[in-house]
Amino acid sequence: MSSDDFKEYLFEKLKDIDYAAGYLGECLKEGEDTFLIGLRDVVEAHGGIGKLSQSTDLNREGLYRMLSDSGNPTLSSLSRVLDNLGIEVKFTRKLEGTEAA
Repeated sequence: MSSDDFKEYLFEKLKDIDYAAGYLGECLKEGEDTFLIGLRDVVEAHGGIGKLSQSTDLNREGLYRMLSDSGNPTLSSLSRVLDNLGIEVKFTRKLEGTEAA
């Protein structure tokens, strides 16, 4: 399977919001950088930055910066993006002996 075919397959799967939520959870376990890559994938699967910008009233350039490899999104911006996608963040107690991503 080529990388283009895989991206197409992944984006099709990410259209399912339950799948997308699980995907983001797994990405976050890998670390912040992987989470931002995963969030970019989910955003792309749901219409891209342009559509997200219109529906969240966040400017396009700010969204590109936020989701870049060196992005550092604020909690309020991240919450707006996730809310728009229909995904919520939940907190649970960390299991003893595990390390943060």
